[in-house]
Amino acid sequence: MSAETPAAPGQHDEHYLQVFRRNFRAWRGDRPFWAGLFIVLGGFPIAYFPYAKLQLGHLTLAMSTTAGAGSLIIGVLLVVLGISLWFQKHVRTFAGVAAILLALVSIPVSNLGGFLVGFLFAMIGGAMAVSWVPGEPVEEHAAPVPLAKDEAPVEAPAGPAGTAPEADAVDDPNDLSGTSPSNGANGRHSAG
Repeated sequence: MSAETPAAPGQHDEHYLQVFRRNFRAWRGDRPFWAGLFIVLGGFPIAYFPYAKLQLGHLTLAMSTTAGAGSLIIGVLLVVLGISLWFQKHVRTFAGVAAILLALVSIPVSNLGGFLVGFLFAMIGGAMAVSWVPGEPVEEHAAPVPLAKDEAPVEAPAGPAGTAPEADAVDDPNDLSGTSPSNGANGRHSAG
């Protein structure tokens, strides 16, 4: 074995862009990425259009409104909320509701919410942020324990057509209603 021989052949054969793409995909799947992207994309037209000037030949058309500063604040807040969704996923409900409210406020303040483009992006992103739920971690299943030769697997008794037994009995420990006559409760909570 020479000094130039790699320790484990094939260990570093993967291209760095593939590694980056795989890591980015894992990072993106762990947070409300698309909701944040939609909110960020909604903030740009809301902040831009009140300050934009359109040139038509020698004619300058200014779309500025009296609430230009308000629309700039709304747009910047939407961009900040979208970025915060990427790095602080626990604020998803607050950021989603705030994005929806800012999108609604942008309709009268900034040229119909960035000519409805920014409004729609911010509304959809806010709804996606509110509805996003983190996935459950993948659990490793334990290997089944082998049975001895004389042991048989224990099965739960099944009702008709393979259904589970019913839990309607009064003395059933699964009765959580608190109103069964066997425990002396009538459904009311006693103080003391």
